[in-house]
Amino acid sequence: MRLIKKLCLFITPLFLLSNFSAFAYIEKDTAILRVMNKAAGKTQIVSSAVNKTTQYDGLNIIVRNCKQSDPFDAENYFAFVEIYTKSDERIFSGWMNHNEPGQNPLQDDTYDVWLEKCE
Repeated sequence: MRLIKKLCLFITPLFLLSNFSAFAYIEKDTAILRVMNKAAGKTQIVSSAVNKTTQYDGLNIIVRNCKQSDPFDAENYFAFVEIYTKSDERIFSGWMNHNEPGQNPLQDDTYDVWLEKCE
């Protein structure tokens, strides 16, 4: 029993002094996306409200979730995005990360889409 008490007395301060990240996120209502139409050679900023379908060119974009990292950490944005063609073929479904644009963007034959920020 003494060993357990001593161990608790040793471990408790280490636990309290350690730096645990809270991983808090702020839910946002709108995703700001950059869409590049490769065929037309144009890039456009598109604003898409969460859980609303946004039509742009030949795409239907639905943002399911958009969140900002804790303002006390390095600023970052994350969005879960579904992208469909006009014929309702899903060409993308997944998380996009602003600080890692090459990690999970839509890269289609005609379109590229990246997350700019959440508002």
